[in-house]
Amino acid sequence: MSHVYKNLETAVIHAGISKDPFTKSVNVPIYQTSTFGQDNIRVQIEWEYARTGNPTRFALEELIKDLEQGYKGFAFASGMAAISAVLTLFKTGDKLVLSSNVYGGTYRLLDKVLSHVGIKYELVDTTDLEAIKKAITPEVKAIYIETPTNPLLDITDIKAVSALAKEHGLLTIVDNTFMTPYLQRPLTLGADIVLHSATKYLGGHSDLVAGLVVVNNADLAQKLAFIQNSVGAVLGPFDSFLLIRGIKTLAVRLDRHTDNALKIALDLTLNKAVTKVYYPGLKSHPGFEINQKQAKNGGAMISFLLDDKHDVRKFYASLKLITLAESLGGVESLVCHPASMTHAAIPEEIRNHIGIKENLIRFSVGIENYEDLKADLEQAIENSRI
Repeated sequence: MSHVYKNLETAVIHAGISKDPFTKSVNVPIYQTSTFGQDNIRVQIEWEYARTGNPTRFALEELIKDLEQGYKGFAFASGMAAISAVLTLFKTGDKLVLSSNVYGGTYRLLDKVLSHVGIKYELVDTTDLEAIKKAITPEVKAIYIETPTNPLLDITDIKAVSALAKEHGLLTIVDNTFMTPYLQRPLTLGADIVLHSATKYLGGHSDLVAGLVVVNNADLAQKLAFIQNSVGAVLGPFDSFLLIRGIKTLAVRLDRHTDNALKIALDLTLNKAVTKVYYPGLKSHPGFEINQKQAKNGGAMISFLLDDKHDVRKFYASLKLITLAESLGGVESLVCHPASMTHAAIPEEIRNHIGIKENLIRFSVGIENYEDLKADLEQAIENSRI
């Protein structure tokens, strides 16, 4: 039975289905099966085929539903599978207003795949409510935002955008990957759909690929359940089990992640080789006050620019503890080069226009000792001097 817990630290451990309903095991087992026996034909049963439903996956879906305080949750084989399922809600001629420095994979899906079936998009600075208003036309059906955005950490006012969307009969979709429900819950601020690349902080250990979606009403739940079952990009039982296990430590991990991130961000602002730091936990960040209202803190993602006296290639090559890699949100610290990695699918002229430059570094701050991280960053910056 699902419960709503007052404190997220308790909810991540006990929300959803925290015990196996059949054996009372304190961990939901891995139901590694493709099908389920039936007593007779034409009799509606709870479990019939694993693409349609699996007890381990269902426990995960109930957990994320409770954490986001939504109506129903859905688990997919990847973050992009989750995004694809949500965008399949739209049809030919529909248009989405999209945060301008959205994740490159989301841009690629809309620009290279869904454009073939006539689903349109417009990149808009969603931190600017007036810019969103100007972009709303009769063909617009949804506003899709990331906050903070990937990789420039822009902050969009979820409550204000959701209210504007409702005025025009539009859906509000929020990618909450960077914050997770521990730091931010978009549905409680008026959003209709929240989604996650659960590969990141929710899993937390860089050992699985998964996507999660939560919707706020029965109509959306029915539509998305049909899409999930029809398309079939579902999360398997073993990865569902791993993800439930990862979520149990979400609170303690993120407390350490974000504590390290704020210290590192402050250090970077004092480093003369760094020309700009993007981190919504800094008072100097233009979205600081809005983020303070809608999120617990600034999260654990930082982006920063090196000056022209330093070579980013040398910086990456000089790192000893921090790893150059795709992805984010694991216990280990990772850096990436957005222009050539996560956002390579976005044309160079658009990248440059929105600020994803060649000398931009994205840093997923891990839970290692802060002093060790600080030392590795400082020596890599020093060794990148031209």
